[in-house]
Amino acid sequence: MNDKEHDSRMMKAALAEAQKAFDQGEVPVGALIVAGNRIIARTHNLTETLHDVTAHAEMQAFTAATHAIGGKYLNDCTLYVTLEPCVMCAGAAFWTRIGRIVWGAPDPKRGYRLTNPNILHPATEITEGVLSEECSAILQEFFMLKR
Repeated sequence: MNDKEHDSRMMKAALAEAQKAFDQGEVPVGALIVAGNRIIARTHNLTETLHDVTAHAEMQAFTAATHAIGGKYLNDCTLYVTLEPCVMCAGAAFWTRIGRIVWGAPDPKRGYRLTNPNILHPATEITEGVLSEECSAILQEFFMLKR
């Protein structure tokens, strides 16, 4: 399996997490963290459930992954997330030293690139737009139903 196929497969798993969030009335963003070829964290937004504005999918994933590996740095890991991280999540990604971030849909209103495109750790690799249409579609459906 090549990198593009692997990224697509992992993003599909993140989309499954986004669907869980959707089903719980949460903004449907899903995330997972992979170390090697193993998923070590599988999460989704929990801001409504936990009454916590910081309970974004990425933040939940960072916590779960660091517990899984027993350390605070995620240098050799990849974060897959269905939506471009916000500034808060990008800042947390900086501190985890995550090796790579792969996201699906861009976030032109609240994505980190809007306010600070240099917030990520310099060693973090970025891949954007993986399954972008599918990632955008679940968000569009969610907000259409909310209106």
